[in-house]
Amino acid sequence: MNSKQQFLNDVLIPFAALTDNDVAVSLTYWRSRKIAKGEFFNMQNFVCADLALIVSGIFRVYFIHPETQEEKNMYFFSEQQFLVSFRSFINQYPCYYFIEALEDAEILSIHYTDLQYLYSTPTGWQKFGRLIAELFFNYSQSRTEEFLFNTPEERYLKMLKEHPGIVNRVAAYHISSYLGIKNPSLTRIKKRLQQKQ
Repeated sequence: MNSKQQFLNDVLIPFAALTDNDVAVSLTYWRSRKIAKGEFFNMQNFVCADLALIVSGIFRVYFIHPETQEEKNMYFFSEQQFLVSFRSFINQYPCYYFIEALEDAEILSIHYTDLQYLYSTPTGWQKFGRLIAELFFNYSQSRTEEFLFNTPEERYLKMLKEHPGIVNRVAAYHISSYLGIKNPSLTRIKKRLQQKQ
């Protein structure tokens, strides 16, 4: 079994209860791609045509505020997570966001039309489609609720749980933007947490 198939098995079988055969059927559609730090998986105003799995690296999803031109980080995605601008992907219309590699990265990606074909086959891929939709709906709602119900410190702790080691991989200003705070507030959160240890 090659490394691509092994990686897909390791992620897809637990995620959607796909069989070895389901993954094997999809193998020819997954393409390996390296994305250098600072390069984009997808850009604003472009249709997101691919769904990806991150083999290595970390990405941010962000938009530029139209009035202030400030970059606002919405999501981070790292190893063994799916990467996509989901509404753009499922509707095949231009994306509102940028998806940028924050370090040299490698992904496996599948094109929209190929995934649609897999959905039409008598395999577990239809279930995969439902579960990926549920996953990204959950990401979206959770992110909204974080800002409604959680403090910046709680958001910081949740981020650490979802992306272990992120503070050593991503610049502090990106983390501050993601948390909706300024750098001095992030410094105070880190200091408080260190004192609790």
